[in-house]
Amino acid sequence: MSINYLTVQALTKYIKRKFEADPYLREVYVKGELSNVKVHGTGHIFFTLKDEHAQIQAIMYASNAKALPFRPESGMKVLIRGDINLYESAGRYQLYANDMQPDGVGSLHVAYEQLKKELSEKGFFNERFKQPIVKFPNKIGVITALTGAAIQDILSTLQRHYPIAEVVVIPTLVQGKNAAPAIVSAIERANRYGNIDTLIVGRGGGSIEDLWAFNEEIVATAIFESRIPIISAVGHETDTTIADFVADLRAPTPTGAAKMAVPDKFELLQHIHSLKTRLFQQMQAQIKHERARLTRVQNAYPLAYPERLYRPFIDQLLLLDDKLRYTIEQNVKVKQQHLNQLTERLQTLSPMKDLQFEKKSLANQQYRMQNAVQQIVQQQQKRFQATLRTLEVLNPLAIMSRGYSIVYDEQQIVTSIQQVEQGQQLKLKLSDGQAVVKVVATEKMEEEA
Repeated sequence: MSINYLTVQALTKYIKRKFEADPYLREVYVKGELSNVKVHGTGHIFFTLKDEHAQIQAIMYASNAKALPFRPESGMKVLIRGDINLYESAGRYQLYANDMQPDGVGSLHVAYEQLKKELSEKGFFNERFKQPIVKFPNKIGVITALTGAAIQDILSTLQRHYPIAEVVVIPTLVQGKNAAPAIVSAIERANRYGNIDTLIVGRGGGSIEDLWAFNEEIVATAIFESRIPIISAVGHETDTTIADFVADLRAPTPTGAAKMAVPDKFELLQHIHSLKTRLFQQMQAQIKHERARLTRVQNAYPLAYPERLYRPFIDQLLLLDDKLRYTIEQNVKVKQQHLNQLTERLQTLSPMKDLQFEKKSLANQQYRMQNAVQQIVQQQQKRFQATLRTLEVLNPLAIMSRGYSIVYDEQQIVTSIQQVEQGQQLKLKLSDGQAVVKVVATEKMEEEA
């Protein structure tokens, strides 16, 4: 009898089909304690679910994990809905969690406490980061829903207590999954206005689910980073959200936020009346004091005899006038004496006689120079004419004009009978041209005895 052996893969697939076919394992509800919780970069959560006697490996895929309002942590008691199946590559069964909530405490409450702790450690609640609320605001921004009692309570309270302030309403969603991004957008828009002094952010009361948008981290970050001071006005006095801790000032109700944002009109009027009374009293006292000073001045000795006040100045003016006149006269005398001395010196030097002598000397020099130039020119003319005559005598053309010629053997001048022979052709250079001749015979000149 032959035996058929299965492959590991075939056996695993058979067991997996058994898990999938079991209706009791398709949807299970399990409670236990989380252990070895690890969040993968893809968003999947791997963990171990255990109790006192057993444990099971589990996984929650990112598509389900991102819907959790809280962050699973090791040691947390949880209730899980999921299914059991076989993880083929590892050959083990595990729990695939589709939903998870804390055991005994709501998931939103856990998420609230987790975020509160995290933001507190980052310093979001630190008092040194909180901005003071403007005491006398010119413009107030209100971020809330246009429907509901909160907006009406805020507007009526602001109008009643401080009607001179301009109110800018920035509507937003305050409930639902899109509420948190909408609130963040509204806060950013308010900051872009640039001239809002105070922001009121809030809504009316409700359950923790209704108020959850104000527990989102992105809303807390937007409140923390706002350049405008923010008063949080969420829910009733017993409701507390993360936004309340981060805001620069927390109001118990929307109406309370409106009162905190502005000074009370009646208290302000009373304060103005008090200031007016104090100002009037101070003015009366000041007038009385100045009137007494005026009386003392009017009765003073100088005002009784006013001409005596300026008498010393008249005497000093007369003295300075005499001193000025004397100084001018002395300066004129000194300048006149200096002028006379210069006149005498000019007359002694007789500059006109010297000028006439210099003119005659200059004329004499010009005459002598002209004579010298003429003599030089005449001498140069004579030398030129003599040189010209010499050149005329030495000019070969002049000699040839008298019947002489120059004999060339090609380019060489013939000066002796020894340079030619019978039958040789020669070139004769004449005064008005040249001729080619042929030697018929040569005859040597006899030397004289």
